[in-house]
Amino acid sequence: MVCEKCEKKLSKVIVPDKWKEGASNTTEGGGRKINENKLLSKKKRWTPYGTTKCIICKQQVHQDAKYCQSCAYKKGICAMCGKQVLDTSSYKQSNV
Repeated sequence: MVCEKCEKKLSKVIVPDKWKEGASNTTEGGGRKINENKLLSKKKRWTPYGTTKCIICKQQVHQDAKYCQSCAYKKGICAMCGKQVLDTSSYKQSNV
């Protein structure tokens, strides 16, 4: 759950670039090398789950969020900035 302001900050999905010209993930035009070992290359590796953790439950969080998805929904707050998005006072939720 993310507010409208933080929706613009969401990172993009990892898919091949649409256009081959100037794309970094194609073998043509000096992009990716054939049989390149990604562990040994000098580029920074992409990690799906970074080192950020949820403030409430200390679970690892994806993207640039402060709260995990379940904690954000339970509290009714934006996962990235913590702003109140939803009124959960009339919701019947479990404590687990």
